[in-house]
Amino acid sequence: KPVSDKLPLREMLLDSVRHHFVADVPVGVFLSAGLDSTTITALASESQQGEIRTFTLGFDEYADTERDEVPLAEDVAKRYDTSQSTERLARLHFDGALPDLLKSMDQPSIDGVNTYFVARVAAHGGLKVALSGLGGDELFAGYDTFTQVPKLVQGLGWMPGIGSFGRGFRAVAGSLMGPMLAPKYAGLFEFGGTYPGAYLLRRGLYMPWELPDILGIEFFNKGWEKLQYLDSLTLAQNEIKNNKLKILVMHSLFYMKNQLLRDSDWASMAHSIELRLPFVDINLFRGMLKLFSYNYYPSKNDLLQTSKASLPDELLNRKKTG
Repeated sequence: KPVSDKLPLREMLLDSVRHHFVADVPVGVFLSAGLDSTTITALASESQQGEIRTFTLGFDEYADTERDEVPLAEDVAKRYDTSQSTERLARLHFDGALPDLLKSMDQPSIDGVNTYFVARVAAHGGLKVALSGLGGDELFAGYDTFTQVPKLVQGLGWMPGIGSFGRGFRAVAGSLMGPMLAPKYAGLFEFGGTYPGAYLLRRGLYMPWELPDILGIEFFNKGWEKLQYLDSLTLAQNEIKNNKLKILVMHSLFYMKNQLLRDSDWASMAHSIELRLPFVDINLFRGMLKLFSYNYYPSKNDLLQTSKASLPDELLNRKKTG
């Protein structure tokens, strides 16, 4: 029987939030103007007794612009009656923290800088444990990759031998066009016809043939051989029939696990903050797999409906931003 109502999803998320609030010390929530942290705040306010503390990071450069997350986050905090702490980061503050930030890193970072500073806000507020919305984009298809990759594969994957042709096209086009042709365009036919290749094309910061110039040929060859990146992507999703699940698995294993979770670890522990992730929870995963088996794949809209209280219209209609 198909699962049509949203009650199972709400109960699963409530259980996860409650579970991650169990502690001998106060637990806070990192609150941005995004749907994931807002949902966690909403469910926490419904399930917890006592004060909920929320923490928001803003940037002086974005004040009074569309990119400023602070007003909307503070509106959410007011709706759920949380004890809100907001800190705006100026260039001077960033420059002052940069030596310690770089010292705290153990690998190149994508998202760790934001977590570093919002964890610092929480630490200054006396907190030791905080919840983050990390994992929501993977579980509820929040990235544009979930629509772009299938379109790319559908548009190119039907061509026989597209990968072999693509390698030849890249070699010829790259030598003729040089810097005029963006590397990802040069690799469009080589990678765009399969889910692993299209995922790499969409999510990679650099294409494989760019890396020897950056890292050195010997270092690159050893690393690329050890990683077996495309083979690993292929193996991870090869037996999965549903296209959305293919991308969910690749995101979870190769972006969330390898990058976002490691970023969050060093950035939060730099301030002795234990970061907890209600969307990265084994019991929630088991429940989601059961929903998937009924051919029900919850979206961000479904996620929003798990809260009893109405959310600001600006939040509901807001496009995802970096």
